[in-house]
Amino acid sequence: MTVRAFHIQDFAPDASMRSLLPGAQFGDSFRVAVNADALDARQAAERMFTRLPGWIDGLMKLRNLVVAPLGLKTPSHTKTIVADSIGPFPVISETPQRLVAGFNDKHLDFRVIVDVTGSVTDRQVTATTLVRTHNLLGRVYLATIMPFHRIIVPAMLRQVPDRRD
Repeated sequence: MTVRAFHIQDFAPDASMRSLLPGAQFGDSFRVAVNADALDARQAAERMFTRLPGWIDGLMKLRNLVVAPLGLKTPSHTKTIVADSIGPFPVISETPQRLVAGFNDKHLDFRVIVDVTGSVTDRQVTATTLVRTHNLLGRVYLATIMPFHRIIVPAMLRQVPDRRD
């Protein structure tokens, strides 16, 4: 696999995507183009979640320390591949073209959707995040993490192209 144009595109998810988390108040999508013979959604998601740069691991550990006293879920990123999860998140649905993961918590529900589209010479991987907040804590949490989210998701997408191929 080779990287064709290593440019991350940021755009709003289309309306059909919102059906994956009805009532979502927030959604964004990032996309990268790659040349890959047989890359499917699970493989793309595994590369995103198991090849995290160290600084993302550090931020996730800090996040977990801060939110644990609030009773929020504190998943840890793991390099272990399990059929019913991707990184720290349970898989909700999966096809070769789309993997949907996420969970519901007391402050918000979220989904991360990894889509793989296009032909071998024009393959694209898109990561979409949807969030539905439940209360003031959810809204404050979302506002707090948003600047980090906009840096972390593109960094995770940069892990999809396998430069060793």
